[in-house]
Amino acid sequence: MSNEGYEMEYVKEAFDTNWIAPLGNNVNEFEQEFAEKVDSKSAVALSSGTSAMHLALKAAGVGEGDIVFCQSLTFAASTNPIIYQNATPVFIDSDYETWNMCPKALEQAFEQYNPKAVIVVHLYGLSANMDRILEICNKYNVPVIEDAAESLGSYYKDKHTGTIGDYGVFSFNGNKIITTSGGGMLVSDNEERIDKARFWASQARDKARHYQHSELGYNYRLSNVLAGIGRGQLKVLDKRVEQKKYIFDFYKKELSDLPGVQFMPINEWNDPNCWLTCILTTGKVRPLDIIEALENENIEARPLWKPMHLQPYYEGYDFIGEGVSDWLFKNGVCLPSDTKMTDEDLQRVVEIIKGLW
Repeated sequence: MSNEGYEMEYVKEAFDTNWIAPLGNNVNEFEQEFAEKVDSKSAVALSSGTSAMHLALKAAGVGEGDIVFCQSLTFAASTNPIIYQNATPVFIDSDYETWNMCPKALEQAFEQYNPKAVIVVHLYGLSANMDRILEICNKYNVPVIEDAAESLGSYYKDKHTGTIGDYGVFSFNGNKIITTSGGGMLVSDNEERIDKARFWASQARDKARHYQHSELGYNYRLSNVLAGIGRGQLKVLDKRVEQKKYIFDFYKKELSDLPGVQFMPINEWNDPNCWLTCILTTGKVRPLDIIEALENENIEARPLWKPMHLQPYYEGYDFIGEGVSDWLFKNGVCLPSDTKMTDEDLQRVVEIIKGLW
């Protein structure tokens, strides 16, 4: 969290006005301010990124028996809501150029299946090849849901990630670039669908004097207190992105000459938020060597996300691709990337890693 104090100002407002529940000025303003920040026509603040993904799928018309294409190299929150809707995931491989959904594999999947929606993920703040992906999905008239949980503040060409497809999903979990401790946002230029998502998220309560429900609803609205934290955090987003990029550049300057080390790809059309700095190590020093060396000094590093098609729960579902995501998982490491890290902290990490070569 920032030390600027914006958060407490809005939280105090929530308590002073006695609007603590999932109603109130902070929620309304957070939605509007967020939509303006990412240049989307409408937004609804929700209890998590997972709930935002769930409502995006519902808004896209996904239901029982439908097929949904989903990037395999991602966190389970991208995928689990497909199951909530009693639909069937088909996992799509990544490519080396973006680490995200491979357009070639996506084309192959369309030759075999007729999906109801496609979920593309902007992993670690790196944008997918959206022009190519949209070209394919538009050909088949299939809506695109962008999982931008890790990429708030990233741009694809001149557009914010999460605003290029039909729906954009964001997360404010504690580990994200800005946080409300827990929370999420669903955005779209389709204001009617966002209004419907807001209705579903509020237990689908009909406009009646009594409590009446004609549809299945969910308790997915963000509280006014947490929305106040979000409003304060949004003010420091640009500063966070700047610091994340500084951390990436620091690591790259210090480590890119090590044999077998590659950094995550930054393409000319991609301006990432560098949420996490990730590397590949393909020589004698393996990812686990780096993770354990840092762990011995009480410093946390992690592997890349384990692809969904390799997860025990999802291993029975189809996977389209050549195993690029498997290879990235096998060789990737997420380095410590917290915005509070000092140059001394970064140098300490660097020296521990260099000591392995």
